[in-house]
Amino acid sequence: MNLWQGILLGLVQGLTEFLPVSSSGHLSLLRALTGLHLTDETFVFVAVTLHVATLCSVLVVYGRRLLQIVVGTLRGNPGERRYAVLLVVGTVPGALLGALFHERFEQAFGSLLFIGGAFIVTGLILWSTRWAKVKPEPLTVGGALQIGLAQAVAIFPGISRSGSTVSAALWRGLAPVEAAEFSFLLAVIIIAGSGVFEARHAMTNIAAVGGVVPLIASFVLAFASGIWAIRFLVAMLRRGRFHAFAPYCFAVGLFTLGYVLWHG
Repeated sequence: MNLWQGILLGLVQGLTEFLPVSSSGHLSLLRALTGLHLTDETFVFVAVTLHVATLCSVLVVYGRRLLQIVVGTLRGNPGERRYAVLLVVGTVPGALLGALFHERFEQAFGSLLFIGGAFIVTGLILWSTRWAKVKPEPLTVGGALQIGLAQAVAIFPGISRSGSTVSAALWRGLAPVEAAEFSFLLAVIIIAGSGVFEARHAMTNIAAVGGVVPLIASFVLAFASGIWAIRFLVAMLRRGRFHAFAPYCFAVGLFTLGYVLWHG
C-alpha cells in the first residue's frame, strides 16, 4: 500500500463507517479498483486498524456520554446502570458471530459478488425506515438484543453496521438522535473488541502493508473524517432523512455487481 492508497482508504473509511453505506464494503471495492495488492489477512488488519481510528472519532463525539454511563453505573445510578446493561446485551450477538465465524468474515472480503448484493440489501433496510414511528416506551432488553442482532449481521462487508443498528433502533421506536447514540456507543465496544483481537497480527502485518507512513496517514484521515460523518449523520436523522442514503447504496451495489460481471 502506497501513501496515496493509504490516504484514499482512510478518507473512505472515515466517511463510510458512520454514514449508513458500509465502510467494509467500500474498502473491499476500493481494494479492487485501485489494485491494492494485500493478502486477505493483511487487508483485514488494515480494515480493523482504520476501524480503530473511527473508534477514536466516536470517543471524541460521545466520550462525555460514555464516561457518564461508566461513572453512573459504578455509583449505582439506576438509569445509567440500565443503559449499560442494554449496551452489553446489544454487543453479545456481534461478539459471538465474530468469534465463531471470523474466517468466513475474512473470506467475504474477497467476494465482490457478495458485497454488491449486500449493498442492495443495506439500501432496502434504509428505505424501510421511512415507515418507522417513534414510540414513547423506553428501550427494553429485548429491543437491545434485536439491535444487537442487526449489528451481528453487519459484520459482513456490504451490510452497513450503522445502517442496520440505527434502522433497528428506529423500528423499535427510538427517536432518531437516541437511535444514533445507541448505535455509536455499541460501536465503541464491538470495534474495540475487534482491535484487540487483530492486535496479534500487528508486528507481522505492518511490513506487509507497505510501511508505517501510509498506515498512519490513513489512520489520521479516518479519524478526522469520522468525526465529520458522525455529526452529519445525526443532522440527517434530525431532519428525518435517514432513508436518503438508500439510493446511493442501490447505485454502488449495482456498480459493484456490474464490475464483477464485466471483469469476470
